[in-house]
Formats: sequence, structure tokens, C-alpha cells
Amino acid sequence: MLSHDQEAWLDILDFPFQNRSLKPRTVGLTMVIDKGLGLTDTRDLLELASNYIDHLKLTFGTSAFYNTRLLRQKIELVKSYGVHIFPGGTFLELALLQGRIIQYLDRARDLGFTGVEISDGTINIDEETRCNTIKLARAYGFELVISEVGKKDPRDQSEAAIPLYEQVNRDLEAGSDVVIVEGRESGEGVVIYDNEGNILGDEVNRMVQNVTDTDRLLWEAPQKKQQQELIMRFGPNVNLGNVQREDVLALEALRVGLRGDTLRHYYLTLQGLQEPVRWPKTPITQGGARDGDS
Repeated sequence: MLSHDQEAWLDILDFPFQNRSLKPRTVGLTMVIDKGLGLTDTRDLLELASNYIDHLKLTFGTSAFYNTRLLRQKIELVKSYGVHIFPGGTFLELALLQGRIIQYLDRARDLGFTGVEISDGTINIDEETRCNTIKLARAYGFELVISEVGKKDPRDQSEAAIPLYEQVNRDLEAGSDVVIVEGRESGEGVVIYDNEGNILGDEVNRMVQNVTDTDRLLWEAPQKKQQQELIMRFGPNVNLGNVQREDVLALEALRVGLRGDTLRHYYLTLQGLQEPVRWPKTPITQGGARDGDS
């Protein structure tokens, strides 16, 4: 596995944003959405990018289609790289709907999942059931208990009994480690996004102004423009989710200022540099050493 003292360029160049949190971290989380990676693809992803992945979610009900042996192998592989793994909240919603939440949590723990997600993105559950499910998952000893707020279908959002920020606060009080703000796989037409995937600033501000601990919010942001805007708003250590596996390193580059937009922000705004970069006055000889260097 990679460790930070083995990264190829860190003794040559400094990241523009130096305060990026390192693993194990509680802020700056990256949650990757896994729609059905096999063992080889999972291992390749983790070998390349496990330093930059905190959570791997086997989204929807996809974990139902693994045979038991393969699922156990995958879970153990992911855990060996220091990454949390959990099934999607829609799967747990089905367990609640069928009255089998105890069996569901028993099986999730037996399979080796480090976390579970509690949501009501598709079905409606009352507040007592939601709170009790979070507390029960906590009592089961899962290392990571995540809840999610927001409906997947915007037509259902008006049915919410309380504002989403109030639901976040109740979830945190009940025992959620992190609360996800629904963004779906598309990042369009849901909660903080309009139908084109643009961020609704008033919705974000309303959430941030009323949540008791914003460091424990995780914004689902599958699109690059969404990731970029949230990083520009909140800094490199904003929690982001529903990241595609092929975007993990690109997202990390955004976080530390190694993509054009965030580098421009660092160069022009944070550093206030207006003059063009000039060639060093000390001549540089072949191999990169300046004249007079020993």
C-alpha cells in the first residue's frame, strides 16, 4: 500500500493547499460509490488511491448479488487498506419495510461490514423508527454509523415533516457519525442541486447555518463542477460522496490545488499574485542545479 512518504513528487513540489487532512481523518472524507467492482478492480483502485478514499459504499442493493464467499473477500480486502465499507441505505430501507431490521444488521455484522447507512430516501419512516435504527446500529458495534437526509424523488421532498437541517441535528444526537446530504448518482434535481446539477446556494447556506456540527455533513457531489464549488466554499477538507472510482485522484487534485480552477484560486485570490512568474535570477545548469549549489 502507498504511504505518504512514498509519493513521487512531495520532495520536489509543495501542494498549494497544505492543510489537507491525512488518514485516518474525520474531515475531508471521500466516499466512493461502488456499483459492482470485482476483486481485481477493487484491488487496483485501492492500490492506487486508498490514501484518498475513506468510505466505499456498495450502492443501492448491489451487495445482494454477490455470493457470500466473494462478498466476504471483498469486504476484507477493502478493510485491509484502511477503508470503511458499507451497503447502501436503500437496502436497509427494504429491511425496515419488511420488518427485518434485526436480521439485516445481524447479517451486515456477520459479513464484516464496518458500517451501515440509515436513510429514508425512498420510503417514509417515522422519527422514532429512524432514531431507534441509528441507536440500534450504534449498539451493534459498527465502527461507522451513517444516516442520510433528503428524498431521491423531488416530488416526495415536500412530505418531510421537519426541515432537513433539523433532521441532521436529530440524527447526530441519536448517534450518527456522519450525515449524508442526498445527491443521488446523477447530482441533478435533488435537495441542493437544480435539474442541471447547479448548486442551490440558498439551500446550502440554510443547511450550514442551522446544523450543529457541519464537519459531520457529507455532501453527495458526483459531478466535477459540484466538487469544485463545494471545495471553493468550504476548503479542501469538505466531506464529499458519490465519487466515481475513476475520479478519486482528480478530486484529490482539486482538494490540494493541482487542477486549474483551484490553482487559479490559490494563485490569484489567496496569494494575491498579479505579476507573472519570472525565470530564476540564479542560472540553472543541466540537471536542475543552480550555479554555486554544492
